[in-house]
Amino acid sequence: MIILIKKGADEAQVENLKGLLKSKNIEPHVSQGSLQTVIGCVGDVAELDPGLIEALDVVESVQRIQEPYKAANRKFHPDDSVIDCGGVKIGGGAFSVIAGPCSVESEEQIVCVAKAVKAAGATMLRGGAFKPRTSPYSFQGLGKAGLDMLLTAKKETGLPIVTELMDFQHIDLFNDVDVIQIGARNMQNFNLLKEVGSYTKKPILLKRGMCATLQELLMSAEYIMASGNENVILCERGIRTYETAMRNTLDLAVVPALRRLTHLPVVVDPSHATGYAYLVDPVAVAATAIGADGLIIEVHNDPPHAKCDGAQSQTPAMFEATMQRIAKVRKALFA
Repeated sequence: MIILIKKGADEAQVENLKGLLKSKNIEPHVSQGSLQTVIGCVGDVAELDPGLIEALDVVESVQRIQEPYKAANRKFHPDDSVIDCGGVKIGGGAFSVIAGPCSVESEEQIVCVAKAVKAAGATMLRGGAFKPRTSPYSFQGLGKAGLDMLLTAKKETGLPIVTELMDFQHIDLFNDVDVIQIGARNMQNFNLLKEVGSYTKKPILLKRGMCATLQELLMSAEYIMASGNENVILCERGIRTYETAMRNTLDLAVVPALRRLTHLPVVVDPSHATGYAYLVDPVAVAATAIGADGLIIEVHNDPPHAKCDGAQSQTPAMFEATMQRIAKVRKALFA
């Protein structure tokens, strides 16, 4: 349920309304939009009489939300959310590009890539310290040592860092991480989502599961938000289909679809979506043109010798060319 507040409403009366809702075990979430103030009601509203609420002087109207996700719903929060990622904004027209290697392999490697992607215009640095791999024999990251190397790259370049959390027992190692990524394989690890949501207010980059519907993605975001952390960024990274020519099938239509359904920022991962470096550039440009709030792109200084995902990693030169094309698209369509 959402409650639309009249323009110029008395603040004391609004506070009284919030107190009334809390007395009925309903948590009121106030969204002060550019045109409308909305109170979203989180909790069991089945026995809350809409007529009683609508009769209050400060209330313009009461609407039921049919969708199962509430906090992530655009009806709940009409204006785009803008998420602050260590000083870099994303959402609400603020476009951001996250770039870096699939995994941190050495301090020299991550610092080299960080400097290259920053010079090309990237606004955040990605790199995996803990890596989920299909095979137990594949390289699974350097763990804490990898996080320390990421922090060194952050000090060298000033770029906020984005890296994946796989197990909540490692959360204290992420104190200096700017954005915590929840990967596709953990999108429906509901205990992890609740723990992250209640423990930290850091931005969470939530990747769509490889077989997940949009509603399932939004319900996973809801787990984080309902637990107390509303700083969620959604990521489309392709889904599994019968197609074998690419690593996954990228559904670019989800960008405008999600922008209609939710206020949360939406970024696109053209690297995991396609699996091949030559496809990353055109797909990144297309995602930009269709209105994504950002991109997350894999860049490696020596892709043939990368310990994972070398085939889909751009070289710094390729990334620079892609960034130039992205800038042209944004200037043409969104300036």
